[in-house]
Amino acid sequence: MKNMNAKTRPTITRLLSLTVCSLLSINCLATQTNHKRVEEGAKQYLITQLADNTKDTSIDVSIVKIDDRINIPDCPTGFEYNASKEALSQSYISVRVSCRNNEWYLFTSGQVTRTKEIVVTQGAISPGTVLTSSNLSMAKVDVRRLRHTVFSEQEALIGARIKRRVTGGQAIQSNMLCFVCKGDRITITAEIAGMEVKTAGIAQQDGIVGDNIKVINASSQKMVIARVASPEEVVIHL
Repeated sequence: MKNMNAKTRPTITRLLSLTVCSLLSINCLATQTNHKRVEEGAKQYLITQLADNTKDTSIDVSIVKIDDRINIPDCPTGFEYNASKEALSQSYISVRVSCRNNEWYLFTSGQVTRTKEIVVTQGAISPGTVLTSSNLSMAKVDVRRLRHTVFSEQEALIGARIKRRVTGGQAIQSNMLCFVCKGDRITITAEIAGMEVKTAGIAQQDGIVGDNIKVINASSQKMVIARVASPEEVVIHL
């Protein structure tokens, strides 16, 4: 044994482990099975708990491997899993595993990745570029990287302009574009009792569709608040 080299030692250790398991085959097999059972149970528990908050979002759960040296007893009634409501909103979630048949319990954890298919840039885009189907594509993105409103349909972005340089594959978010940009000459449509009155205006703020922005009436020079309807039009309801 004194002459055992570094490569031989791990092999001897594995052989000894296999010998012990063969002598106590039932206990070893039960321990291995219970470890896998608990890990898979914790994974399915988290997937089920997170399912209600996954609209348009894909969930991937990876459970931390439980140390093989930890003893996990059989649980005839089935293992029970629990995580706090606060923990379920995190990326790393601690799960308590227990069994009613005894006082045994342990804590394991899972890493949760939430992805969503959204519109991203196809290639680098310079400031002022008008978005078209040729510079947009779809991709699944980790929602932790998103801080502003994103878009799930390319059609909703056609005609918008990029305000700053962006790289290829970057998620299109509301803070990086404008449908109506400050200084644009646009049409102001006033809706009055079912009728429409149109006049020219100048945008005083950037805005995406649905935003309320300040606009100057080019004829009266009065400032009004109007809702962005398209890259060329804002609407006022009177």
